[in-house]
Amino acid sequence: MAFTSSPTHCSQNPAFWRTLFILSTLVFTTISTPPEDPVKCVSGNTNCTVTNSYGVFPDRSTCRAANVAYPTSEAELVSVVAAATRAGQKMRVTTRYSHSITKLVCVDGTDGLFISTKFLNDTVRADADSMTLTVESGVTLRQLIAEAAKVGLALPYAPYWWGLTVGGMMGTGAHGSSLWGKGSAVHDYVTEIRMVSPGSANDGFAKVRVLNELTTPNEFNAAKVSLGVLGVISQVTFKLQPMFKRSLRYVMRNDSDFGDQAMTFGKEHEFADFIWLPSQGKVVYRLDDRVPVNTSGNGLFDFLPFRSQLSAALAIIRSSEETQERFRDANGKCAGATLISSTLFATAYGLTNNGIIFTGYPVIGSQNRMMSSGSCLDSLQDGLITACPWDSRIKSEFFHQTTFSVPLTQVKSFINDIKSLVKIESKSLCGLELYYGILMRYVTSSPALLGKETEALDFDLTYYRAKNPLTPRLYEDFIEEIEQIALFKYNALPHWGKNRNLAFDGVIKKYKNASAFLKVKEMYDPTGLFSSEWTDQILGIKGDATIVKDGCALEGLCVCSKDSHCAPTKGYMCRPGKVYKEARVCTRVGDRSVIQSLSH
Repeated sequence: MAFTSSPTHCSQNPAFWRTLFILSTLVFTTISTPPEDPVKCVSGNTNCTVTNSYGVFPDRSTCRAANVAYPTSEAELVSVVAAATRAGQKMRVTTRYSHSITKLVCVDGTDGLFISTKFLNDTVRADADSMTLTVESGVTLRQLIAEAAKVGLALPYAPYWWGLTVGGMMGTGAHGSSLWGKGSAVHDYVTEIRMVSPGSANDGFAKVRVLNELTTPNEFNAAKVSLGVLGVISQVTFKLQPMFKRSLRYVMRNDSDFGDQAMTFGKEHEFADFIWLPSQGKVVYRLDDRVPVNTSGNGLFDFLPFRSQLSAALAIIRSSEETQERFRDANGKCAGATLISSTLFATAYGLTNNGIIFTGYPVIGSQNRMMSSGSCLDSLQDGLITACPWDSRIKSEFFHQTTFSVPLTQVKSFINDIKSLVKIESKSLCGLELYYGILMRYVTSSPALLGKETEALDFDLTYYRAKNPLTPRLYEDFIEEIEQIALFKYNALPHWGKNRNLAFDGVIKKYKNASAFLKVKEMYDPTGLFSSEWTDQILGIKGDATIVKDGCALEGLCVCSKDSHCAPTKGYMCRPGKVYKEARVCTRVGDRSVIQSLSH
């Protein structure tokens, strides 16, 4: 029997436990078990596998290598690359937390080498006078922010999660939210990159390349977003700004004029972003601007969903969400989404005015305390009593992430398309709101050859993923249609480190500087030792990122073209989109929303 008329006790459990966690973190801080090393080896540093921080790649494959190396200095890194180059061994770089969802860490076959930057984590040089900071590529964003603050400096824009490394951010084009200055991409505040690439015998089989805008502009702009195919970044120098403060206020409004607001809001507030709750018809606006450093306030942003969570609560949340999916309990999801979003808003998402308690807006604090967070990484072992909410060692959050940048000129039309889908079925996107809503961040065009091409809004959709890859999801056709509208109708650029495979189908054709990037790649690594099957696919060199087989569309491995790509035995067939007729999505035949859309 399906629970469709009213939220049941069982359906309220995910919201109840999530909400209880949110409230509990305001009272006390738990000590989280730190994430484990993503590389595991059978014996010492040999016969190894690597995964991402979520424990599963989009295609659920296992990535193996013969060895892993942990260099602790540039000299050791040169030795590692030289030895592998001499042996003709394939290489890929891994990081401390391995946060990229896509298979960027994977090396081909089983004979390759993982090079981990886990111990390349020192500050090389801090210069307050020139406002520069040079760090090794394994330094985390958290360390970078702290090291800059020690000398009175600040990185102006960055991702909100601080468990990323400098090399990882450079590899994937990670960003914050801003249309101001040079934009929100971390790589656009870099002035020099030291990279170790394969070399000839005359080079000793490894070459240290020093790249900057003055002497090697084309190579420098290739290395800014490199996908790891040019070599290993050893060191990065940032041009920073004098420390400043920010004044932040969240305001919730209805989304009736959101299309117009999204076009202009980023030009009114330097650190503007949005959390859109489309099924509720609401948007949370982030009014966030810099203020002089002597402005009163010692605010802190410790984002609630990035805090440690009780493993027992995470297991209950996941089990309850699985029950909602099994019984197609849309009402339960929507009730939960409303409760969670209202609780997060009421608790200011984890903002405090003094590091302890939230007393009201605006919250004013120094840039190093306001820009990024991730306290679930705080590292004392507690036997997994608590953990980051996506820790794969426990029953925890398990989700897809679909993230893309829509050109600002097209954003209003895209928002209206999503609204049209919500009109067809108002409950269809509650599943996104269980994961806090659609996060929207501003980005600008970048000189990086594989960076953003234009001013755009980045849409970040996080949603339930089944443990069984052949299990369809409630209202999955709506999210699939949004994904295809963005990628195919509006030519959106997918985030290199997130997304499901279909987002990368032909993606390289969207980059006007792709050929220039490939020329640098050919110069740096002519035999492709740092390339893999995955990088060849997404760079358009060989093969295709999509995988066509039974059930492939359920996990975004393909766009369906026949019913077997969905789950026909469970009633999910390949059908045209409801708003964007060119879309092909896995639709549960017999749904009221299908019948309704056909009558439009």
